[in-house]
Amino acid sequence: MSPAPGRPFPGRRKRRRRAPEPRGRAASAMATQAKRRRVAGPVGGGDADPDPVAGFLSWCGQVGLELSPKVAVSRQGTVAGYGMVARESVQPGELLFAVPRAALLSQHTCSIGGLLERERGALQSQSGWVPLLLALLHELQAPASPWSPYFALWPELGRLEHPMFWPEEERRRLLQGTGVPEAVEKDLANIRSEYYSIVLPFMEAHPDLFSPRVRSLELYRQLVALVMAYSFQEPLEEEEDEKEPNSPLMVPAADILNHLANHNANLEYSPAFVGPGPSFFLPPQNCLRMVATQPIPKGHEIFNTYGQMANWQLIHMYGFVEPYPDNTDDTADIQMVTVREAALQGTKAEAERLLLYERWDFLCKLEMVGEEGAFVIGREEVLTEEELTSTLKECQKTWSYVISPDKCMASTAFPLQAGIYPLPNLQCYIDSLSNLQHITSKKERKKKNPTSIILLFLLQTSQSRR
Repeated sequence: MSPAPGRPFPGRRKRRRRAPEPRGRAASAMATQAKRRRVAGPVGGGDADPDPVAGFLSWCGQVGLELSPKVAVSRQGTVAGYGMVARESVQPGELLFAVPRAALLSQHTCSIGGLLERERGALQSQSGWVPLLLALLHELQAPASPWSPYFALWPELGRLEHPMFWPEEERRRLLQGTGVPEAVEKDLANIRSEYYSIVLPFMEAHPDLFSPRVRSLELYRQLVALVMAYSFQEPLEEEEDEKEPNSPLMVPAADILNHLANHNANLEYSPAFVGPGPSFFLPPQNCLRMVATQPIPKGHEIFNTYGQMANWQLIHMYGFVEPYPDNTDDTADIQMVTVREAALQGTKAEAERLLLYERWDFLCKLEMVGEEGAFVIGREEVLTEEELTSTLKECQKTWSYVISPDKCMASTAFPLQAGIYPLPNLQCYIDSLSNLQHITSKKERKKKNPTSIILLFLLQTSQSRR
């Protein structure tokens, strides 16, 4: 099971990456530490539950959501807000909890599921999230909603810390060069369009199901952020790869877990399983399971993974980042069009420029490059190896001088930093290659991937000339 958004709410910068496992919910906020505040009650009123954890655990018992006696939902000992900690030591493979599919909150399990199914055609949107968002809008307003104990552990909607809620000036100043401000602007435009063209007309057509207090663009924006951060999306089977992605859904208990790249638990679904104790049995088949993937000592927090997420993705979708060097999935991204512009700087005649554009169009047709794409460099390798190699080969055909990748040297003295960096002109690039030849050994050179070397040089050179 992998969290939504497999069809992200549109605005994220497109990039090619091997095995992009989007993950589902977020747990933290704007920096490394975050504050997740619980919902104060149903939208529009209602008293807060004085003991939301007890109410949630009671609800879990009613719906058949079974937690291992070795784990506890708590605010103590977690990196941010509510989380899950080990009461006793846990071994890899042990079941932490099982969530029956009947306990999932989705467009199919909510109280207006029949209506949403009948109106499915009218609710189609770019994000694909409208049915779930309408389900949440309906359930949140109802004081007697069966989901109320689950909602009590949600963060307070008015205090979400995604960049879309930051002041615009602060967002641009703090996140300049990451691509996030541009992505957020697209998100906000799409949210507004979706709300006024689809969501509001639907709610106005069913006033008995949606009270005036939930007909709010601001509330809708908050729920989009919550779905972006907390929902999950079940992956397609291999034979279903050509189908549209599954719709997002909310998975109680699983969305309590915080995220780490070096996580110690993972959500999966599978046939019947017997847990670690005689009184703890997984319901047969129709359920999701959170299983330990590493030893978890007593008192330690249990972490899920939201996927292989660079810090720019984490801050955009979840409102937090992992501090360096903890995020082993962090990357540095170079926009594909930036490489094209660097190549154009090396042309000396109009014919060369036209030839370069012709070769670029050829790469676009092969889907190797795109106007919004990026070359992605990870800790150990270039994650867009094929795209980058093809692009450099085509660009080199128009350069006045040819750079031979197998003659390049690499320096490990310059750590990668996530973000987008403007490239220098081609002469600066050549100079950098020449200078760095003298600071690495032949042994190091043989071990380096040529494409990785080129991108490392591009990054280092651009950083040194910023």
